[in-house]
Amino acid sequence: MQRLSGMDASFLYMETPTHHMHVVGVLILDPSTMQGGFSVARVRKLIEARIHLMPMLRRRLVPVPLGLDHPLWIEDPDFNLGSHITHLAVPPPGSLHELAEVVGDIASRPLDRSRPLWEMHVVEGLEDGSAALVTKMHHATIDGITGADLMAHLLDLEPGASDPPPPEEPWEPDRVPSDLTVLAGAVADRVTNPLRGVRALVRTTRSLVDMGRSVLPFGGDGLSPALPFTGPRTRLSAPITGNRAVAFGQAELDDFKRIKSAFGTTVNDVVLAATAMTLRRWLLAHDDLPDRPLVAAVPVSVHGQASGGGTNQVSNMFVRLPVDLDDPVRQLEAIHAETKDAKAVHNAMGADLIQDLAQITPPGVYNLALRLYALPQVAGTLPPVQNLVISNVPGPPIPLYIAGAQVKGIYPFGPLIEGSGINLTVLSNMGNMDVGVIACRDTVPDLWQVVDGFTAAVAELRDAAERLTA
Repeated sequence: MQRLSGMDASFLYMETPTHHMHVVGVLILDPSTMQGGFSVARVRKLIEARIHLMPMLRRRLVPVPLGLDHPLWIEDPDFNLGSHITHLAVPPPGSLHELAEVVGDIASRPLDRSRPLWEMHVVEGLEDGSAALVTKMHHATIDGITGADLMAHLLDLEPGASDPPPPEEPWEPDRVPSDLTVLAGAVADRVTNPLRGVRALVRTTRSLVDMGRSVLPFGGDGLSPALPFTGPRTRLSAPITGNRAVAFGQAELDDFKRIKSAFGTTVNDVVLAATAMTLRRWLLAHDDLPDRPLVAAVPVSVHGQASGGGTNQVSNMFVRLPVDLDDPVRQLEAIHAETKDAKAVHNAMGADLIQDLAQITPPGVYNLALRLYALPQVAGTLPPVQNLVISNVPGPPIPLYIAGAQVKGIYPFGPLIEGSGINLTVLSNMGNMDVGVIACRDTVPDLWQVVDGFTAAVAELRDAAERLTA
């Protein structure tokens, strides 16, 4: 048995019927590189041969009575691989739009907490002969870095790669502990480590003081970063339902590099600027453009920096997206200045702040706070925590294969929370930047316009970079 960290457990506590805390990933595959064709049986065989390298796939939750401590992971004695892998087909004509409908439906359903928190769907019927592998895993089991590790175990450098050697010792399931045993273990943990919460509280106080010093108008560093609860209310901030929609596209990585070199920014600045551009046009089309910038949360990995353990080791920085500006180059320049301040404040905040806050916050507070915030009379009046979430994730620079099929596209989709009806993730993959957008279907219509607008914005910035360097 293994107890969840405060950060991992927080994703469980935050979950409600309308706020699903799972992460969805889509791999677009070319089956022509494999012998015998792509099938559910091939995928199942692959997982069976490698599951000892991915222990989270056989672990299930055991809650602690009365919420006295975070839940436990146990090796599931009822684990059945076949119940986690299914076969689907997209409806005709089998374009990416039909695939997106299938993925949106998968993303709209919560995971079953009575078994390991993941699903995998083999999807066939795409019009160009491609297949897709859709995975859904709870955020309590995975973050960006651990997701990359999972992909490393599933993917190969060549189509005919052999499976890894079997484990030295056979897998042993756990017995499901009684409530009394779990309760006694929670009490014992508190008794044997009474300073766990105190240490987290001390670090939290120190981090908040350091962060405050960096933004104080007198005696501080003169920074003016974006802060939560300072973004405008727009359609993106409307109360969300449990229905999800997704869309995806691709842009060339070289275009991002050309833009950042011409204007002296970073690739991440270009991602943020392209997002600001497409959202400005989307909001204009829906007669909802605010007169001040949106506030985006940008997840930052703190693996190897945070003192706590657990799967999720992530922090956040907040960045203003100047949708109120109509010139793309001015938007990029404003974002570059924004991210400098945001990084400085994030560094002052420290790698442990969010982990420690998760550790010292009582379990029931997360769920209660989110349910209260989701009430129409509350969500419709309070400012949103942030308007959206944007992630920029490094991916593979070389061709990769799964069960012999070459991976042509990788599209991750993160969770949504109240006030942030859209989440955009960009992942570099073999010279491309794969763009995945997920949103609440009932509050953010026309999601393909956002993706198409993102790729068009990159092309517009590339043309501006070429004119500057000509």
